[in-house]
Amino acid sequence: MKEIAKQYDLEERTIIFAKNVRSFIKKIPRTISNIEDGKQIIRSSGSVGANYIEANEAQ
Repeated sequence: MKEIAKQYDLEERTIIFAKNVRSFIKKIPRTISNIEDGKQIIRSSGSVGANYIEANEAQ
């Protein structure tokens, strides 16, 4: 199982994903709806990594 985890390195990839989402949000126009939606997208992108880590530790 450890070889599979190293091969895909999902923990690192989820961190990169969250950082990429934040970079994207900074580039979109700042409208009221974009600001509110952006907040939710940022929270959601961060929870992907947190959920992955929690699931891994439960094994």
